[in-house]
Amino acid sequence: MNSYVARAINTVLDIIQLLIFIRIILSWIRLPRENPIIVIVYNLTEPILGPIRSLIQKSSIGGNMMFDFSPIVAWLLIALIRTII
Repeated sequence: MNSYVARAINTVLDIIQLLIFIRIILSWIRLPRENPIIVIVYNLTEPILGPIRSLIQKSSIGGNMMFDFSPIVAWLLIALIRTII
């Protein structure tokens, strides 16, 4: 694969991981959900975390979990994508 394309994909994956990390930190801090920064972070990460969360909830282990494992699964998927690339 072209090194420029690989670097661009790597940069996008870095940004996604950073946004997921920021979302995790924001979930621990009590800030109003109407804050523009929170809205941007949630809008950028929800298309990634939403489907993963849905799959986890539909699985046999995801019934009534109190902890959201979707960011961890997303990080693992990103690591897998990096390995493939």
